[in-house]
Amino acid sequence: QVQLIESGGGLVQAGGSLRLSCAASGRTFSRYAMGWFRQAPGKDRDFVAAISWSGGSTNYADSVKGRFTISRDNAKNTVYLQMISLKPEDTAVYYCASRGVENSSPYATSRSSYKYWGQGTQVTVSS
Repeated sequence: QVQLIESGGGLVQAGGSLRLSCAASGRTFSRYAMGWFRQAPGKDRDFVAAISWSGGSTNYADSVKGRFTISRDNAKNTVYLQMISLKPEDTAVYYCASRGVENSSPYATSRSSYKYWGQGTQVTVSS
């Protein structure tokens, strides 16, 4: 059974930083691309960032380019999202997700491209 557990969310002032973590278990983590999505109240769950199985390729939504960095440590079965220069509009529940196919691309941005999901972690940015 695949499990993804996010942590690291919280309340931060605008301009601040947070690092989210997602610990994976239940299968060979290093074979799958991983992604982060976010969902603000009353809005759709949107793509934020993704990383290939090796960590060699990454993909970002335009709204976070230059501010967010996705990375992974396959030895620790963990993917990270480093967020800097946070804005109030970054406020959302952030979800970690895993592609269902081995060696799949990090360039898919739709929710349906990801098979497994974590429970989410709240990020609140105050102005």
